[in-house]
Amino acid sequence: MYRALTWWLLARGIPVDDADAVAQHVGGPVIEVGTDPDDPWVTVDDRDVSAAIRSREVSGAVSAVARVPQVRARLIALQREIIARARAEGRGIVAEGRDIGTVVAPHAEVKVFLDADPRERARRRAAELGVDVDTVLAEQAIRDERDRTREHSPLAPAEGSVTLDTTGTTLPEVIDRVVAIVRDTTG
Repeated sequence: MYRALTWWLLARGIPVDDADAVAQHVGGPVIEVGTDPDDPWVTVDDRDVSAAIRSREVSGAVSAVARVPQVRARLIALQREIIARARAEGRGIVAEGRDIGTVVAPHAEVKVFLDADPRERARRRAAELGVDVDTVLAEQAIRDERDRTREHSPLAPAEGSVTLDTTGTTLPEVIDRVVAIVRDTTG
């Protein structure tokens, strides 16, 4: 959702490093996300932006947008609505994000803080984007520092979360480990 809003702002030429300008436009787009793990999607004003929000431009700008309190308020409310809807329908939901366990759903039954060596994370992202690992590593370090030191909802493991270091593991292995944590926690 943060990436979707960032994409929308960038597409309109709104300066993402101007917190007042971002705050003025936070209510502009209609952002929706799919919750079917077999068919994930993100739309902004009915336009599928699932791939576009993973661009380097969006990645480099999303932290500036995420620091704006009005952005956090709107998107946290949207995320909580999605979680509440899934629970009301009697199904579970897996939500991912840098503040899901600390802010959005601090009372979640299971909280996992995924981590990996910075170079491993950069390698994975560089492979997704088809770019240089060292460039991604440098950009990632800036984003991580911004997110760890922001005033509202700084990046940190949630209280009661299980930290899972995924360095050297494949996606299927990570999924298996998370499922095992869920089973161990929920019985």
